[in-house]
Amino acid sequence: MSEAASTRSSAAHRATPPAAPPTLLPSLTHLLHEWLPRQRWFAGKGRPITGFSLVSATELLPVGSASAPGLLHLLVQVHQPAPPTPPPVADCYQLLLGVRASLPPHLAPALIGHVQEGPIANRTVYEALQDPRLAGLLLERLRTPGVHGSLHFQRDRAVTIPPALTPRPLDAEQSNSSLIYGNSYILKIFRRVSPGSNPDLELPLALARKGCERVPAPVAWYEAANAASRDETYTLGVLQPFLHGSEDGWQRALRALAVGNDFTTEAQALGRATAEVHTALAEALPTRTLRRQQTQLLATTMTERLEAAAQAVPALLPYAPALRTAFDAVATLGRAGRTWAAQRIHGDLHLGQTLRAPAGEWSVIDFEGEPTRPLTERRRPQPPLRDVAGMLRSFDYAARSHDPWDAEWAVRCRDAYCTGYAKASGADPREEPELLRAYETDKAIYEVLYEARHRPDWLPVPLAAIHRLANT
Repeated sequence: MSEAASTRSSAAHRATPPAAPPTLLPSLTHLLHEWLPRQRWFAGKGRPITGFSLVSATELLPVGSASAPGLLHLLVQVHQPAPPTPPPVADCYQLLLGVRASLPPHLAPALIGHVQEGPIANRTVYEALQDPRLAGLLLERLRTPGVHGSLHFQRDRAVTIPPALTPRPLDAEQSNSSLIYGNSYILKIFRRVSPGSNPDLELPLALARKGCERVPAPVAWYEAANAASRDETYTLGVLQPFLHGSEDGWQRALRALAVGNDFTTEAQALGRATAEVHTALAEALPTRTLRRQQTQLLATTMTERLEAAAQAVPALLPYAPALRTAFDAVATLGRAGRTWAAQRIHGDLHLGQTLRAPAGEWSVIDFEGEPTRPLTERRRPQPPLRDVAGMLRSFDYAARSHDPWDAEWAVRCRDAYCTGYAKASGADPREEPELLRAYETDKAIYEVLYEARHRPDWLPVPLAAIHRLANT
């Protein structure tokens, strides 16, 4: 990796962007009230918006011309009543707004609305990522690093990024947005952002420095200055190689189930890939040891999540006493002097976060962690077994999605995955039954709560795991 990729520049900290016109955000408020809650990546659904605050505004392409589109980059805090549980609001969102006198027909689905007053009065505002011309401009900014307003564009200067690659949006994502450029690169644009380095940039950069080829290395990225702290920036987007022709692990597993194929060879390879990533992360970044106090806090936090979920989903109540024993067992070991190594991990590992190349190699992607968790929590060192537990739960989900339910398929895959992990790392997850059970239980409880709220038809999937774990 080049020096640009291994040492983050401090120019973004020093940038002092010009102040946006004070009437800009008020002129957009009505439109954002209507448009934001309809976006898949908006985290505050179901709660009223009480106001907006402008963090930064940058003209990436001047909006003054009546004949050509402009591109406006905004970081906007959205104020809402606090939910029953953390995190507190306001959330900060990255918006990329196209500005035109009128929209051509092919951009009609991207419409946000018509501005009536302020510095862009009588203009049409729309989602810029749907406009190939404006999406292409983002790539050009990344090809030519530097400071633009409050934004700082950086890239690995050892990599040549070709110009004029045709962009297209990736429609599959939920919590972020992505653009694919000419089947060569993919740009992930973080929508809900927080001050501090996003793990989806930080960890792949660290892995690239260690020569780990399981994760596509970032070739460019952009950040925004944080007026509240010179020591932190907002990570806004990361450009990585697009693994064209690869198939994600979830779809591949479902295909194997549909035709009755064995998946244990693939599961074992996934275990090896996970172990290689964990080993490289432990070498690249600081580690720590969880002692009695940290172990007690871990068990207490898991117990509190169980109690809250059982109140929200009555189907959990009969299982709660037995599930609690999984967390008590970890606390008991901690009090007896047992310790566990903690390091940076993926944080949200499942089959859908893996890609298999046509030649058979597996890659791991999307290191952002659970987007609903605070950034400080996602960057905290944790036992690698948390990632292992996430993948084991994913095999259960795949097996349950098949009709009839093939429970033995999941058992075989889970065993093969642990075998592959043990061969590559020298540490067999099955030799840590208490901590592995605790993490699986905690994950299944989260799944019960999620499915009850969003996909009630899927609730039997995690409940089957709850029944198994409660009787372990």
